[in-house]
Amino acid sequence: MTEAAPAGSVEAETPPAGTPATPTPPAPNGSPAGGDNPFSGLSEGTRKWVETKGYKDIEALATAGMHGEQKLGASVTVPAADASQEEWKKFYDRLPENLRPVESPDKLDFKRPEGLPENVPYSAELATASKSWMAEAGLNSGQAQKVHDKFVGYMAEQTQARLQAVAKSVEDTADALVKDWGPTESEGYKTKLELANRAMKNLGLVDSYKASGILLPDGALTDPQIAKAFSAIGEAMFKEDNLPGGGINTGENPFKKDASGNRSITKISALVQSDPQRARQLAVEAGENPDKWMPNNPR
Repeated sequence: MTEAAPAGSVEAETPPAGTPATPTPPAPNGSPAGGDNPFSGLSEGTRKWVETKGYKDIEALATAGMHGEQKLGASVTVPAADASQEEWKKFYDRLPENLRPVESPDKLDFKRPEGLPENVPYSAELATASKSWMAEAGLNSGQAQKVHDKFVGYMAEQTQARLQAVAKSVEDTADALVKDWGPTESEGYKTKLELANRAMKNLGLVDSYKASGILLPDGALTDPQIAKAFSAIGEAMFKEDNLPGGGINTGENPFKKDASGNRSITKISALVQSDPQRARQLAVEAGENPDKWMPNNPR
């Protein structure tokens, strides 16, 4: 018989069959623990990232990390904002040539862009001056060309808008004058316009008005109020001159007698000489026989 162990003593009990004599300690973090996944010990987020990258074992992951470190070491690092010119030069020297700042304005070649409308001016002098500004700003050739093209395109848009505005003002002026002076082909309109032009010339304002845009190079006016004002001035200055229409006011008929029964033979003679057809028409309107006054024989 087996004797009982004395009280207070420890007697190793025989473990059950199949039980290891020494318990297996837990697997270290990151090493297999009874499974085939070498990353089972990683946190869930890290393990998922590794799995999405397709790494199969620790060695593959370590190799990838080593290669990444080598690439990082060979990459170009942008100098700090307060870095020296020498550091910046070393940085730029490692870039492709087309990404380096131009060393001299002479390296840039600007010209009028293709497709630029003929009515849009292009200043070669301004383009040349801008080269030094772009070199001073540290732009590379591609950046400088883009700034040049963008600026020219903007100027083209501004020019087109200005031309459209001028054309609109000429049209509006013509419409306003037609309402007051009659159709553009009428003698009244031509007389009023001639008076306005002569007044501006006499006062030496033509060049100033052209410079300010009030009067266009082709003589078109862009402000109806100024045209009307100078027509009135011209009428006062040249009322005795033999202008088309006899220097008479728009709508005035020299064949009609005034309240005293008189009429201006001088104006009738001037009208007959300058525009016989209109003189005949006005004579008929006044109830006169036009043949009585033609040709140049008023009585």
